[in-house]
Amino acid sequence: MTAFAALHLADTPLLLPNVWDHASAAALAAQGFAAVGTTSLGVAAAVGLPDGTAATRDATLNLALALGSGPFLLSVDAEGGFSDDPDEVAGVARELAAVGAAGINLEDGRPDGTLAPVELHAAKIAAVKSAVPGLFVNARTDTHWLGNGGDSDGSDAMSGAMSDVGGDMDDTSRRLDAYQQAGADGVFVPGLSEPSRITALLKTLDVPLNILYSPTGPTVPALADLGVRRISLGSLLYRRALGAAVETAALIRAGRSVEGPAPTYDEVQAFVRPASQRPDTLG
Repeated sequence: MTAFAALHLADTPLLLPNVWDHASAAALAAQGFAAVGTTSLGVAAAVGLPDGTAATRDATLNLALALGSGPFLLSVDAEGGFSDDPDEVAGVARELAAVGAAGINLEDGRPDGTLAPVELHAAKIAAVKSAVPGLFVNARTDTHWLGNGGDSDGSDAMSGAMSDVGGDMDDTSRRLDAYQQAGADGVFVPGLSEPSRITALLKTLDVPLNILYSPTGPTVPALADLGVRRISLGSLLYRRALGAAVETAALIRAGRSVEGPAPTYDEVQAFVRPASQRPDTLG
């Protein structure tokens, strides 16, 4: 069992904050988070590309290269693997593992709002596990998420609102069963937050369940009590950071005081690696 897989079986669930650059990852590691994930929305927005459209393959790989040797375990949100060819998805997984990633998140939601065929997504999972057996595959289904108007990153709306209404539990169970059988190490259902539905789904699973945290949904302790083993923050941190930056500028423009914590210049500089430890950028 890998160290990352073991975090899913610890006494408390793995709370996985999602990052978008080196500084955000280093700052969270400094706060004691043993593992971080990337946020596809944050990665895409940072380089001016749309999320969930397979447009950020290079940006995602470059970020993984920058983070893979950091003092934390890294899981990478690879959308749908940036391809519908399982062999190409396996190639992405090889590249991620080669730069130090411990896990990959693969989703079955598509940019047009539909779900990929179960057999196709299962084939991607099987190809990745065959190519890189030690890479933790978190298989995500968007059976609930697409019906709730969420973004591809699996993050709740800015208000934090999230609802299970309309989520097809039968389709969810069918898909997750196929993904388990294909070799997934964990499964992820963003948009699922109703405790009774989570409990019912857990009874059908043989692998850890990942739930997306919502400010209006169950708390981390409540999710732990239900049996959830991994709790992701999705793009929430990125969006809050962006919101705080805009709010700060607006307050200063209005002649008002700015409150709240902010790292000092020297504290941020401390996150920078020496030049000898910086990776080359992927092509």
